Amino acid sequence: MKRKNGYPVLVAASLCLASLCIIVISVASGPRLLNPFSMDIETCRMLLAIRLPRTAVALLMGGALGASGAILQGIFRNPLADPYILGISSGASLAASFGLLFGISLLTLSVPILAFIGAIATGAAVVVLGHDRKGLQPERLLLAGVGVGFFLSAVLMLVMTVSVDDGLKRAILWMSGDLSMVDWGLVPVGLLFILTGFAIALIRRKGLNALTLGDDIAHSLGFNPTKERFILFIAASLMTAAAVSMGGVVGFVGLVVPHVVRRHVGSDASVVLPLSVVAGGTLLCFADAIGRTVAAPLELPAGIIAALIGSPYFIYLLGQKKA
Repeated sequence: MKRKNGYPVLVAASLCLASLCIIVISVASGPRLLNPFSMDIETCRMLLAIRLPRTAVALLMGGALGASGAILQGIFRNPLADPYILGISSGASLAASFGLLFGISLLTLSVPILAFIGAIATGAAVVVLGHDRKGLQPERLLLAGVGVGFFLSAVLMLVMTVSVDDGLKRAILWMSGDLSMVDWGLVPVGLLFILTGFAIALIRRKGLNALTLGDDIAHSLGFNPTKERFILFIAASLMTAAAVSMGGVVGFVGLVVPHVVRRHVGSDASVVLPLSVVAGGTLLCFADAIGRTVAAPLELPAGIIAALIGSPYFIYLLGQKKA
């Protein structure tokens, strides 16, 4: 059944409204709800120094991963493609874990910088391995990402196995998407790279639409598949690297969010990309709020909560398609 023309607009408006409500709840959640009309100095400090940066980082990370997943699934024409499976997150994890295991504090920018360098280096290696004589091939690129990711994950497990440093627990939390140590210092650089990657993706949105139809059709529409795939992969790598460097590894957001968005608004990148940003940011923000409050004073990593929320719904979607 064909959807009405106003349906994507209605979905987008509803999603934005729900996102706004979740953001407000996330900022206000804690031992008690914040009262904006009678906040004392300590409450203001908690809001500005703890709640707001944490919510901002969750929104940026989730939005970047959602958009990256939409891009990667489009350029590979593979519904299972996401930033985690392509090895980018594994490269960031390995680099950041070296920093953590050597005693570098999460309160400095050293660990985010290491994570960003690791992600970019891994993305570059995957691009090099994904080339052959005919250019950048989607199947080769995907296999290269999976192979590099498994190798880096194995190295990371080896390092953690032989490590006896007290930074091991921090490294495990970081790889679970723990946002408890974020601050405003992470936001400017992360925001710059996320906006850069997202802008590139929006500029090349017609090329992304063409790639989803196949290389032959993309050629007939005047697009160079190798060039478009390379540019879009760089955009996704920038956003993924920035997201992972800000708060650790969060899997599944980049996988499930594009599926949910496409199910409701179709496959047009002009609509899917912005809504994937909104939906991804909302999901991770909601997961972080749950992780902070459901077992207080114990905090659960947002990445784990996001997977627990997203995986049942993803399985449900698969069941619906099968039916």
